[in-house]
This record gives sequence, structure tokens and C-alpha cells, in this order.
Amino acid sequence: MKKTIRTALASTLLCLATQATFAADAPSRTECIAPAKPGGGFDLTCKLLQVSLQETQQITTPMRVTYMPGGVGAVAYNAIIAQRPAEAGTVVAFSGGSLLNLSQGKFGRYSVDDVKWLAAVGTDYGMIAVRADAPWKNLKELMDAMKADPTKVVVGAGASIGSQDWMKTALLAREAGIDPRKMRYVAFEGGGEPVTALLGNHIQVVSGDMSEMVPHLKAGKLRVLAVMSDKRLPGELNSVPTAKEQGFNVEWPVIRGYYLGPKVSDADYQWWESAFKQMVATDAFKKQRDMRGLFEFNLFGAELDAYVKKQVADYREQAKSFGLAK
Repeated sequence: MKKTIRTALASTLLCLATQATFAADAPSRTECIAPAKPGGGFDLTCKLLQVSLQETQQITTPMRVTYMPGGVGAVAYNAIIAQRPAEAGTVVAFSGGSLLNLSQGKFGRYSVDDVKWLAAVGTDYGMIAVRADAPWKNLKELMDAMKADPTKVVVGAGASIGSQDWMKTALLAREAGIDPRKMRYVAFEGGGEPVTALLGNHIQVVSGDMSEMVPHLKAGKLRVLAVMSDKRLPGELNSVPTAKEQGFNVEWPVIRGYYLGPKVSDADYQWWESAFKQMVATDAFKKQRDMRGLFEFNLFGAELDAYVKKQVADYREQAKSFGLAK
């Protein structure tokens, strides 16, 4: 009997010790790195987390948002791995564009295996927009104009040739019978700058993400000609036609999420994973996500890791078809 009690007690103590090993308190200081200048999709992703973590009481002190532009995520990716790999309170925003660049080797010597993929909290969709007073009322009219003379229509986006914003227009161009290499394309840093250039009439078209356009749509300054989703989006965005329904078979979902440095402990990783799971289930988070034009897409931990690695492999094949990857 005594032996049974001792065995049970030992088992209980071992269990408690194991739980202590894997349990972690909330980081005393939290930070979200947006790998671009303010105003674009990375900024939006960090602000969503900043507001939602505190509103849902996962943290008690405000999260800091910092900006680390360069290479559509490359500078931040290299910095977190090489210089800040074990910061338990620091997450970095990523998007489908980050994964596309990873697939093309644009993040230098580091690969998809060199960070800890943590959580995806929403999806966005690619879109094509023009000024509200532009002559093109739909996607076909725009593509016809580009086909007639590609040099007269300047497309701007928040990244270089080979990026997701370039890829979206290249796929549309190929569908319309236009050589993507003949497009006039201007690369900016981040999603905010091309919109400013468009509103200033320095470019004629913006290739970007739907969530970035929501404030400008509400202000009546832009016209979105097409969203690259499989069907029309719900709510206020339902009036925007898809590229597919206009005869262009192009879809481009944009995952939005976060990763941690490679040396963050398992205990801290699990704290974040638990916090994200609790956060996304709340009405407060759903309201914040909807306000930013994002749509539900929740993946965490090992499931996200597998998704990201498959996506990078798929993007690599797509990039090869344009001669952008080996």
C-alpha cells in the first residue's frame, strides 16, 4: 500500500515537474517587428496583434511595434536569426510574399527551416486598383489598354520583380496575352508608398492586397478592378468582382502570420501558441480582423509549419515558370 502511494506521489511530482518545464509566463516585454515601412500589410499584421493581445487580456502591458524595412522581410529575417534568435517576446510578421521570396532564395543564406513558424491569423487577397477617376472601369478594359501599349500603363507595387505583387500582375498579363517582361513596373518599399504614388498620379495601377485598400475605398479615392479570390468577398467588399468572373483565371490568397527566432525556448513558444489560440476565438479579435479586411484563416504550431513549407515549395515551382528560380 505504502509502495503504491509512493509510486503515485512520485508520478504526480514528475507530472508537475514536466508541466513546469513546459509552462511559461507571458513575456515581460513584447514586440512585433513589421518588416517594412509603416502603412502596408506588415504594419497591419502587427497592429492587429498589438490591439488584440491587450483587448483579450493575453498581455497587460502594450506590445511595441517596430519597423525593419528591407527586401520585403529579408532584413528582419536575417536580423532575428543572426542577432536576436532567443528573444521570447519578439514576433515577426510575415505574409505570402515573404514565403514567395524565401522560395526564390531572396533571404540570403537562410531558408524556411531557420525560424519557428508560430501562427497564422487571417488571409488577405491580391487585388488590382486604379484611381477613382481612372478611365478603366473593369479589369478587361485595363488589360486591353496594357496589351495595346504596355509602356503607357505604369504598375506600382510594394516589392521588386519576382515578388508576389509583381507575380499577380505577371499572371494577369500572361492570361491577357501580354509578355510580362514588357510591363512597366515600379517597385516601392512596403504597401503604403505605391498607394501614395497612385493618388499623386505618378503611376496608374497598384498591385497589392485587399486589406491595404479598405481605408482608401471608404474614402472614395480608389477603384478596385478585381480581387484575386475564388469568390466575391463578404460584406462591404462584395461589390468588388473577382478576376475569375471577368475571365482571368488568377487567384492569389495572402496568408498573414508571425514567426519567432530559432532559439526561443519550447516553453515560450507554447505560451505564444496558447495565447494565439485563445485570442482568435474571441469576438474582440474577430472584430479587429474584420476591420482590417482580413478573412478567417487560423493555423498554429506544427500545422502552420507544414503549411508554410508546402507553400514555399509550390511557390518555387511557380517562380520557375517565369524563370525566377532554379
